[in-house]
Amino acid sequence: MRKLSQNHGSKGFIVVSNRLPVVLEEQNGTLSVKSGSGGLISALSPALRDRGGSWIGWLGTSETVRIKHIKSLLGPISSQSGYRLLPIFMTHQEVKLFYQGFCNEIVWPLFHDLQSRCRFDPTYWDTYLKVNQKFAKVTVKHSDRWNLIWVNDYHLIPLGKMLRDKRPNCAFFLHIPFPPPDIFMKLPWRQQVMEQLLSYRLTAFQTDRDADNFLRCFKELNPRSRVMTRKGGGRGFKLSHQWETVVGAFPISIDFRYFEGLAKSPAVRKKADQIRRAHQGRRIMLGIDRLDYTKGILERFRAFELLLQRDPSLLGKVTLVQLLVPSREDVTSYRNLREEIDREAGRIIGRFATLDWIPITYMYQSVGQEDLAALYRAAHVGLVTSLKDGMNLVSKEYCACHPDNDGVLILSEFAGSAVELGAGAITVNPYDMEGMANAMQKALFMPDEERKRRMSLMRRRIKGWDVFRWMDSFLNTAAGLTLSSLPKRELPPIIRRPRAPLDGGRGASGSV
Repeated sequence: MRKLSQNHGSKGFIVVSNRLPVVLEEQNGTLSVKSGSGGLISALSPALRDRGGSWIGWLGTSETVRIKHIKSLLGPISSQSGYRLLPIFMTHQEVKLFYQGFCNEIVWPLFHDLQSRCRFDPTYWDTYLKVNQKFAKVTVKHSDRWNLIWVNDYHLIPLGKMLRDKRPNCAFFLHIPFPPPDIFMKLPWRQQVMEQLLSYRLTAFQTDRDADNFLRCFKELNPRSRVMTRKGGGRGFKLSHQWETVVGAFPISIDFRYFEGLAKSPAVRKKADQIRRAHQGRRIMLGIDRLDYTKGILERFRAFELLLQRDPSLLGKVTLVQLLVPSREDVTSYRNLREEIDREAGRIIGRFATLDWIPITYMYQSVGQEDLAALYRAAHVGLVTSLKDGMNLVSKEYCACHPDNDGVLILSEFAGSAVELGAGAITVNPYDMEGMANAMQKALFMPDEERKRRMSLMRRRIKGWDVFRWMDSFLNTAAGLTLSSLPKRELPPIIRRPRAPLDGGRGASGSV
């Protein structure tokens, strides 16, 4: 695979994702821009700020807004962040068919092994390609042949093929899982999607399992094509004598030092102490998730109910704190899911609550970083029970926020992070209610020595493979670059490194 030279790479790189790292909001007839959230933003914003570049994406609205007005809103943000923000505009119909349709009614459920939720509407595919053409047009306009173009996630799979002739230096990272052949082959456009994924110089996945699934699908669809093992890692897919795609696994991570420092700060320590006092010495089990049917929230509640049913001695002594972050509220299935979660939480509370104890503390809201870090630090047990997850950064954030090694992580074996953290976490099958109830009981009664040993193992792993190691590995494979090889921008000292507010669960998939 041809790599970019250091000089060509020094022109900076371009990030392309479905959403910009900011959100356009309207209040009382006035438009404003606020910081976005998610693992992708937290990972890439600091690098773009320090090294320069551009970020291309949708603003999250289909309202008709004058371009000059948008530029006036984004201009100050670009000046502060240190990189350009280049918006994509969609009509209401495009949002419905592209985002709510193809992305959220086909790719999202299919790639999370939930094909029964898919709706394979041909109009979705047509609009998917049409919107990707919009992204391609803006990308070509604001780049040259030597820019590294970093395309992110399932919304933009076709982009590499659309750019290949004019902008050949494109790399792709899939933040969600990639399904095995028996599921992927159900996609009516499977051949086109495979060809699109093989149009990038680098196609990257979260785990070896995802990369292996992709390889198996590739072999089934292209039995005569060549697959080679590359020196230095990754596999090369030779589709012709002219074009080679490298495929590899690059598990996304977090800024460990930042989260650890935040958890150690006096403000967070004080808030964590207040949370524990408010629960009157009871053990706290914590779930933090974006509203989504892949997160296993209902399964978690039912396992907790089984725990209380089997061990009455825990009544009044443990509380499950569930923070549910709003997501896709304009999608009917997500509104229905929230109502079901509300009912289930209410039913369990009604069954076990006493005058001075509520078994589930349930919040449906977003919270600031300090409050989130305080929740992490205060919780004796962290619960990540995803039915399927590309990575799940909540599991890593929870560990980073326990500098005293005093927490226990219960982690779904179907979350990507289980590959890295499985040696220290209590891994569970989220479909096994009894198994999860047993894991909760084990976590609550785990001896101090074992608890500290397990948490120490996970923290060392996350610290050694943080978000900057992840980026360096990706950039080096894609273009022979590292963050340190890109020249730093000279920015005024008043511009501080931005920190995106956390969303509590989205970071794992980085997907909107």
